[in-house]
Amino acid sequence: MNETYTDEPYDVVVVGGGAAGLSAALVLGRARHRTLVVDAGEPRNAPSSHMQGYLSRDGMAPAEFLTLGREEIARYGVELVRDRVTDVTKDGEDFTVALDAGPAVRARRLIVATGLKDEMPDVPGVAERFGRDVLHCPFCHGWEVRDEPFGVLASSAMSVHQALMVSQWSKDVTFFLHRVAEEELSDLDLRRLAAAGVAVVPGEVAELVVEDDRLTGVRLADGTIHARSVLFVGPRPVPQTSLLEALGAEMNETPFGAYPVVDPTGLTTVPGVWAAGNAIGFAEQVVHAASGGYRAAAAIVGDLLMTGLDAAVNG
Repeated sequence: MNETYTDEPYDVVVVGGGAAGLSAALVLGRARHRTLVVDAGEPRNAPSSHMQGYLSRDGMAPAEFLTLGREEIARYGVELVRDRVTDVTKDGEDFTVALDAGPAVRARRLIVATGLKDEMPDVPGVAERFGRDVLHCPFCHGWEVRDEPFGVLASSAMSVHQALMVSQWSKDVTFFLHRVAEEELSDLDLRRLAAAGVAVVPGEVAELVVEDDRLTGVRLADGTIHARSVLFVGPRPVPQTSLLEALGAEMNETPFGAYPVVDPTGLTTVPGVWAAGNAIGFAEQVVHAASGGYRAAAAIVGDLLMTGLDAAVNG
């Protein structure tokens, strides 16, 4: 069992050092709050060579973005440790945060920015090429692969939406039903796909065809090969919210996993615990995550201030 630091608790411990966690830490550091970021070093967008749509950072490598963020928070005295939080318990008015490698720490407030993991479809070649020519978000990568022959791998009938969306970036789109029966698609789905010029191909996908380290096609189980240079997939999002669940946070079940119920600042139903980034929803992009971390941190600054003033007033 980890030993607990004997000094005063941190004002805030931020669990997760991605865009949400670092943004929160920056605000907290500038507000002169003693802050610790615990980062396991497993960002969701690690497979991508670049990130897009973040004003002034468009095209930046995710690793470079995080490096700059760590440098910025260090200027304001924020501490960062490469470790994993294994448990969080309520300890009076504070929280005890257990770490995998280091001693446990105490915190007056907690921000959970642990994100989520993407589970790839079990088609040979998909996981290996994810973030290169196997993609999931047209807003993230659509411009870079515009007008190329797209494929979309269905994971459910909801994948129709993805096939329709990517048709904004290419007029050569093939929708592979894979293990989804055509009968699962509504008449409106089929009419919309036809109107968008999306070809619908039934049959299970067996594997991706790769030549010279480039995707060149999609092979069906019957041996048919459809020439494609880009494949969009819908990974299954797995929220990393076990800490929130252990603390008793109310969760909201969605088709994309269970996420905590939060107010506009990210405050969960557990007093003193905020959440931000992909820990509150699967569709949070980097820019959203950074914004969410900022809002959570600003709310905590006010919360700690009023708590201190009330304690002084009440003696």
